[in-house]
Amino acid sequence: RDVDSFPARRSAVLFAFTRLGFTTGLIRRVAVVAGCRIAQIDLFPPSGVTAGWQKTSETRVFPAKDLWRYIDGDADRYLKAGVISAATSDYKYREQLSAVVDVYTMSDSAGARKILDGDRSSSTRGVPLGDEGIAFEQSIAFRKGSRFVRIVSF
Repeated sequence: RDVDSFPARRSAVLFAFTRLGFTTGLIRRVAVVAGCRIAQIDLFPPSGVTAGWQKTSETRVFPAKDLWRYIDGDADRYLKAGVISAATSDYKYREQLSAVVDVYTMSDSAGARKILDGDRSSSTRGVPLGDEGIAFEQSIAFRKGSRFVRIVSF
């Protein structure tokens, strides 16, 4: 399959995220610590937990006051929704697909819902992930409890 063509890339992204168990492992980790607000807990699956996926970076954590260092142009929207911290890590799938996974810990589930709802557009469609999820052309986003997760491929 040619993952450089747009339709093939989109199919590969959605297949890799949803069918190969990556998001399932991530959702399990998010659910285990859903009530915990300690930013030091690593929510990200290590390499090899899901076949084909390799974690290619250390997890980086940004407390609310430093969120602008990661998402400068959009930090205010997250702060207004009650973000506590953001954690991010990079992954690669079989040397063909790279992805950035962001997990935002919000003060409550309403904050996670507010961010997800703000991401909806006519080009998104619902997907059965976490409490609620949406898919874009090259990414997916979902919420689980007080966590908002975004996975972007490139």
